[in-house]
Amino acid sequence: MAIELDLDLQIAAEDAGLPARPRLERWVMAVLEGRRERAALTIRVVDPDESRALNRQYRGFDKPTNVLSFPFELPPGLSPDDPIADLLGDLVICAEVVRLEALEQGKDGLAHWAHMVVHGVLHLLDYDHMTESDAAEMEALETAILGGLGFPHPYEHQDDLEDH
Repeated sequence: MAIELDLDLQIAAEDAGLPARPRLERWVMAVLEGRRERAALTIRVVDPDESRALNRQYRGFDKPTNVLSFPFELPPGLSPDDPIADLLGDLVICAEVVRLEALEQGKDGLAHWAHMVVHGVLHLLDYDHMTESDAAEMEALETAILGGLGFPHPYEHQDDLEDH
């Protein structure tokens, strides 16, 4: 069965190697495969100033970051069968940080974009890396999903999500 995806793509930064919408959708759907039949989410691509402001406000870090995830929480009293339950939440991706990280880490830019989307969507699905076992589970999922998309192991040479 095909996944029904409603993606709200917001571009609030100059194009810095931004992947085309169909690629973003494909990466999101790769994460959702076997986990959700329907989903809605926003991916907002921002500049370093907006990323820094959000990172400071919501995480207490006064610097721009690669990806921020804001999961949707179903309001009390609503059923998981309610159509609003399809809403996963929002991803905020800083194009400039992703571009610079790819350069600094010697990664293909498209592969790093895919990793940020996969990583962020997993957070929207309640995966995290707060404990070693949770991190191992999440990294294994990321690696498998990205491998299925034809991308290399994202953590092979460094930990590019150290401040998450």
